[in-house]
Amino acid sequence: MSGPECCENPPNYLSGGGGGAGHVQQLGGFNCYLSGPVDSTQAVILVSDVFGYEAPKLRKLADKVAEAGLYVVVPDFLRGDPRIPNDEKPLEVWIIDHGPDQGFEDVKPVIEALKSKGVTKMGAAGFCWGAKVVVELAKYAYIQAAVLLHPSFVAVDDMHAVKVPISILGAEIDRYSPPELVEQFETALNAKPEIDAFVKIFPGVTHGWAVRYNDEDELAVKSAEESHQDMLAWFEKHLN
Repeated sequence: MSGPECCENPPNYLSGGGGGAGHVQQLGGFNCYLSGPVDSTQAVILVSDVFGYEAPKLRKLADKVAEAGLYVVVPDFLRGDPRIPNDEKPLEVWIIDHGPDQGFEDVKPVIEALKSKGVTKMGAAGFCWGAKVVVELAKYAYIQAAVLLHPSFVAVDDMHAVKVPISILGAEIDRYSPPELVEQFETALNAKPEIDAFVKIFPGVTHGWAVRYNDEDELAVKSAEESHQDMLAWFEKHLN
């Protein structure tokens, strides 16, 4: 479930890395990029891919979601040790110390910290690695709405256990969640009519496109923007 494609087209940290309208602050014991109105009762947690919470396009997306009036949190669940582009250490070795199962445990104190700030409704979106963290949250109803974008490590059995509204946004060219698997996700969710679900496969784009798109690829940029709007619409539907 992990390999070269997971790390293709890594973020350019020099293109505004560390910037954004928000700021970094501790929340729930983790460094987090925070954006949006701190007094909002609705929050969204964005769980990064293997490249971590400093990725400029991920922070740009956080700011975009925050503009809709949501308090957005992007935690550093990789604990300052994201995947480094062209790292000599194989991804299979790196992932041993960075499993999404640990990310699921790590997100719990962040959720509690948000509740202590007055947040009453919460959504979460996960990208690649982060999608497995988010689907676990959806299985145990820690959140009110979930979005998975080009997920990795997610299985059909996860869909059978989902308890909250879930949106899955997949890529046509993706070895980790190929269209055939995403369609199986949809079939499993259709068997649960009590759970609102939305599944969409974006044609012509590759794994990671939503936050690692090439700025010079017109289709990828347009598809990324469309996925962002779909994600935001899902949260607006289920957190209001």
